Amino acid sequence: MSEETVTVLIRTADKTKKAEVTLPRSMTANDLIAASKQNWVLPEEADYQLVNVTKGRLLPPKQFLEIEHVSDGDELEVQPFHQHGC
Repeated sequence: MSEETVTVLIRTADKTKKAEVTLPRSMTANDLIAASKQNWVLPEEADYQLVNVTKGRLLPPKQFLEIEHVSDGDELEVQPFHQHGC
């Protein structure tokens, strides 16, 4: 592996969909959520967040997949969430 890519397991919160992928570290959490929604045909009306379940931390939407936040072999979970308010 190069320092420019990271290999992770990405899955849905219900664990019905998962894939091991190698991604560029220049990808953001939001980019990965969008690709997952498209590839897995996830409901468009839901909002999603990306959680590194290996490290137990939420990745903010604009967070890049940097070494400090995501390591090879980490499990990332695309989780639906509900926003409150307007």
